[in-house]
Amino acid sequence: MIVCIAEKPSVGRDIARILGATKSHQGYMEGNGYQVTWTFGHLCELKEPDDYTPMWKRWSLAALPMVPPRFGIKLIDDDGMKRQFAVIEKLYAQADEIINCGDAGQEGELIQRWVMQKAGVRCPVKRLWISSMTDEAIREGFQNLKDQQQYDTLYMAGLSRAIGDWLLGMNATRLYTLKYGQNRQVLSIGRVQTPTLALIVNRQKEIESFVPVPYWVLSTRYRDTLFVATKGKYMVKEEGEAAFASLAGLPFEVSVQKKKGTESPRQLYDLTSLQVDCNKKFGFSAEMTLNLIQSLYEHKYTTYPRVDTQYLSDDIYPKCPQILNGVFQVKVAGKAPYAELVKPLGGAQLRKSKRVFDSSKVTDHHAIIPTGVIPQGLSDNERHVYDLVARRFISVFYPDCQFATTTVMGKVGDVEFKATGKEILQPGWRVVYALDQVAEEAKEKDDEEKVLPAFVKGETGPHEPTLTEKQTTPPKYYTEATLLRAMETAGKFVEDEELRAAMKENGIGRPSSRAGIIETLFKRHYIRRQRKNLMATPTGIQLIETIREKLLTSCELTGIWEKKLRDIERKNYDAAQFVNELKDQVAQIVSEVLADSSQRHIAITTDEDLKKTSKKKASTKGKTSAKEADSQKAGDSSKEATSTKVESSAKEPVSSKEETSQKKGTSPKEESPDPLVGQPCPVCHQGHIIKGKTAYGCSRWREGCTYRQPFNAE
Repeated sequence: MIVCIAEKPSVGRDIARILGATKSHQGYMEGNGYQVTWTFGHLCELKEPDDYTPMWKRWSLAALPMVPPRFGIKLIDDDGMKRQFAVIEKLYAQADEIINCGDAGQEGELIQRWVMQKAGVRCPVKRLWISSMTDEAIREGFQNLKDQQQYDTLYMAGLSRAIGDWLLGMNATRLYTLKYGQNRQVLSIGRVQTPTLALIVNRQKEIESFVPVPYWVLSTRYRDTLFVATKGKYMVKEEGEAAFASLAGLPFEVSVQKKKGTESPRQLYDLTSLQVDCNKKFGFSAEMTLNLIQSLYEHKYTTYPRVDTQYLSDDIYPKCPQILNGVFQVKVAGKAPYAELVKPLGGAQLRKSKRVFDSSKVTDHHAIIPTGVIPQGLSDNERHVYDLVARRFISVFYPDCQFATTTVMGKVGDVEFKATGKEILQPGWRVVYALDQVAEEAKEKDDEEKVLPAFVKGETGPHEPTLTEKQTTPPKYYTEATLLRAMETAGKFVEDEELRAAMKENGIGRPSSRAGIIETLFKRHYIRRQRKNLMATPTGIQLIETIREKLLTSCELTGIWEKKLRDIERKNYDAAQFVNELKDQVAQIVSEVLADSSQRHIAITTDEDLKKTSKKKASTKGKTSAKEADSQKAGDSSKEATSTKVESSAKEPVSSKEETSQKKGTSPKEESPDPLVGQPCPVCHQGHIIKGKTAYGCSRWREGCTYRQPFNAE
């Protein structure tokens, strides 16, 4: 009998159906020579400290560092998981061959290897390696099964990562909790979460300590077009006024330069870029986006989501017409939103760009694209995510956008001015995006996007010069979108070029783990939301200030780990050496912290503290002055001054904003998202749950959905 094991019951049942294993049993399916079973994600985990010795059960500085002589695994203490493992263990004992159908990645490999190790597997094992859950992809994968030994180094890298996280997390958390915590407060330390928290804290400190510096910009308006002096900023007021005075009575003279250019379609989505767009466009948290795209994947509508590449392998190209045909047939509310976009691509060979198809940029999985399976019964939020993926896929087969860039140079006496504009000649791929999306994105563009009137070289005329006082502005607080980008590109904070190159591939953490890291920081009360901004709490700030070992708070540690783990995968580094080095590093950290003779303690931030902060923000909302409101608008830090009078409208940055969740319909008094909000509607199964003033409802209430649940309902 051949036993197949998947990572989830839904995936297992799909595989069973394709293989003809249609007879249902407790915990597995059987038929046609196959038994198909499944895990529930992780069934096993590394042992806890007290599983090695009773001495490590009680938290004590004297017991640190905790370094087991040999790491072991155990079943997760859950009755359902234990019952499922018993089923798997029995099937494995009778198997002639096992096919590992776990998720094709480092974590998926680790999950199944631990189960096989715990069950004592002795028979041959094959590996199913696929990027899509469509029936065709599964059948093709079973025709091209791999030997599991090909993925031994992938498993060793995953195991080394898990052991490293245990060594650092268990020891550093107990160390800092016992040394600096108070009132049974746990201070969680982690290889990824601590540098991420440091990014937020350091940005917040930079903003709070920022001192605005005034500067002056000379500009003039000619034919209703604003020209700015090419010299740039005047840091000394008198210099600006002298330049302004030199313009008096002199005409404006024009020279024109035009240049044509092209703009390629945006690259396909990887997980991080999808999370960033969903946060910007819909306010979804990183975790919510991950859950939505994971659901689309499990329903066969999109490909494997936990990826860090924006490329497709060359073997996908022949399948693209079929995928586009499926997207063509998608209907939403009786309409086919993609039909008119796909139609122009028919009847001709699809464009094949190196920005899209490049096998050398694809390792385990390719970029996220539709599968061609027509979606049915999507929730509103799932439809939003699918729409982004579908339009991005369609757009890469369209021609480049063609535009003309116009640069108009002007001169008044000895002072040169410049204005630039951009005119779309052929929209190309831009037609794929809805007008409201293009308009929204246009707001984020600077004045280069505007179309200038026609100017003739040598023309002259009157103009209205202006000297404007402005102030330098602080950097912006992180949002989930910008934090994800910072985590992805964290290599720029590392000086060593080799480490920076390693981090280009993964940054801080893996794409699939970043959403969970951000949520962990919320749960630990290290950060909070203020509108869309991420703010560090007193606990988070003091923790980063207290950590003496800067390697724990810097991106460099992640860079070192990522490089070595990738080298383990490639057989260029020894896993045992990696773990031994970590043991030495942890011992050094413990020694340095224990030597600290200060009596510092870290503040405790409770749920009640966060609620008070939220209520305070809400109560002061109506008292915000016009001055404060203006200062919160990006780009609104200057006011023009006419004639020789110089004015300034730059405002002090406002440090407090009303707190709201990133999810639509969530009360502004709540610090963390309501767990019900955003969930699928239990009545119509089409919309999602929203929150009103007195009850929960469905986002499709206008369409007639009757779901309503009062807040005080059981």
